[in-house]
Amino acid sequence: MAEISEAQDSDSSKPADNASKAPPQPEPEPEFDTKSMRKTKPGLKRLFLTLSVLFSFLLGFPFLWKSVEIYRSPLPFREIDSLSTQLRSEHLLFPLHFHVLYVGFDTDPDRLRLSILSEITKLTSQNPKCPNNYTLSVTADLGSHCLRSPTTSTDGSPYQCGSITAIDFDQNDDVAIDERLASVFGGKTEEYGVVVVKGESERAVVGKYRLAWMVVGGGREAEIAAMKVAEVLVKVFVNGGREEGSIQNEFMPVGADGRIVLSFNLLNADPRDWVYDWDFQKIDDNLLAPMIEALGPVANISVESQVLYHTPKASFSYWDQKLESYVFSTKDLPFFVNSNEWHLDTSIAAGGRSKILQLVVYVPSAKECPLLLQLPNGEISKTNGFISPMWGGVIVWNPEGCLKDDNKPTARHTIPMQDLENMFEVFTGQFRQLFGFKSVNVYTGASGVWNLLPSERGFTEWELDVLSWQHTCFNLHSCATTLGSLSRLVQSLPRMIIMDEIGKQVKFSLEAAKLAQSNASSGVYESSAASSRQARALAEDAFFHPSIMSVSYYSFEHCFAVYSPFFLPVSMHVVLAALRELKRYKQEKAKYLAWKAKARTAS
Repeated sequence: MAEISEAQDSDSSKPADNASKAPPQPEPEPEFDTKSMRKTKPGLKRLFLTLSVLFSFLLGFPFLWKSVEIYRSPLPFREIDSLSTQLRSEHLLFPLHFHVLYVGFDTDPDRLRLSILSEITKLTSQNPKCPNNYTLSVTADLGSHCLRSPTTSTDGSPYQCGSITAIDFDQNDDVAIDERLASVFGGKTEEYGVVVVKGESERAVVGKYRLAWMVVGGGREAEIAAMKVAEVLVKVFVNGGREEGSIQNEFMPVGADGRIVLSFNLLNADPRDWVYDWDFQKIDDNLLAPMIEALGPVANISVESQVLYHTPKASFSYWDQKLESYVFSTKDLPFFVNSNEWHLDTSIAAGGRSKILQLVVYVPSAKECPLLLQLPNGEISKTNGFISPMWGGVIVWNPEGCLKDDNKPTARHTIPMQDLENMFEVFTGQFRQLFGFKSVNVYTGASGVWNLLPSERGFTEWELDVLSWQHTCFNLHSCATTLGSLSRLVQSLPRMIIMDEIGKQVKFSLEAAKLAQSNASSGVYESSAASSRQARALAEDAFFHPSIMSVSYYSFEHCFAVYSPFFLPVSMHVVLAALRELKRYKQEKAKYLAWKAKARTAS
């Protein structure tokens, strides 16, 4: 028993010795919470990958926006508004100078000038859209010397005293007198002149240039003639001899692109009776070419012709035993044109916004020949034709001897040249009516009757001036309205496509409008009309450009609605993942920092 206890004692003493000889133990570690602490630093790999995906989406967004961007050429909105404001506030003025010459009257020219100005003021419209800035000078030619009004400049007027006498007006050849006055006043002068001469055979004539003359008696006829002079200056030279309210600016038969297509049609109602053809080329070269050239500044006119068959009219006619002819009245005119049978086609070039005027020569069949037009007063029309406003005109031509049964079936004939010239004279009168002028060469005013000399070109110099003024005024206002509408449309639709061509057209239109205003203020009427026509045509081309009518322009909301189903779901997941990963990284880093802080405190 003693050995065992001793052994136990010896064994028990060993651990004490070992304990005394063992190295010192480390200090106890601080308490570690796995939920709020971590001993390792959180990695950046997951955060880097997530943010890389997010930044790739953000960097790709500008490329996406660029791919759906609408190209818009810059437009001069300020210049467009300036043009519209200028035309509304400042009237477009056309400078005119009137010169009245009294031959053989010993009177005070200044007193006559004031009298004429007073009458002009009474006759002038109070609120014209484009008024005329006129000046007036009066000269009294006494043969040996001249009396001039104080505003008359000897340098500005080409007239020399004694150049015109009363003897020059004794002849009855008004054309010769017109040429004589034109040579005295310097040919085609820009000045409008009226010559008042003493004489026995009183008459009043307006020439084909910018001159008029009247022969009056002696006594106080000089003062009485002032009313007549003022009337011819205002009502004829300025207004074109038109009646008040007879024509509006919108009635001008010129297309929006400044073009007119004259489509001449020869219609054979029934070719089983006869077939007629015409030599249109001669008419085009001899009669139409001068008129087209004269109207060049106002409109770009092209001519086409065709011959059609089997083209009966849509209205009915009746036999008049007294006239021995078939008659149709003015009540039947709305039904005369047979739109179902008259295929008045034009070339491809006549399409678009060009104005097409149909000029028709109708050859009736043997069943209704001769065919005459009866006027409302019961008389037969001398021209046997009529016009349809903004459409054209029709002439009924009856073949010579159509009542005789000497025409062979389907025989081909050619309309005689003399008949063609007569028909185209009627067409010229109809064309003048479509432009608002009278087809008769007489103007009846409040103070008397004026005979109007015709021109070989269809329009006189002063009539062309009237057309230039009115078309310049109308074209400029139309140009400003069209450009203003385009400006408002473009600004209201930010996603509308604006091509470079549209920007150039708007720019050139504004330049042409400014040039037209400058030429009009300088008295260059033909150039102002041509420039205004170009300005309006360019404005219309810009407004009706095919790219503007495209369906490619849409609102931002529409763009968002189209692309959001593709990109919004993925983008939301990427953003949420990035936020979630960033939050996780912050939490793990906070755990690591908490453990570091506790360990530092424990030590």
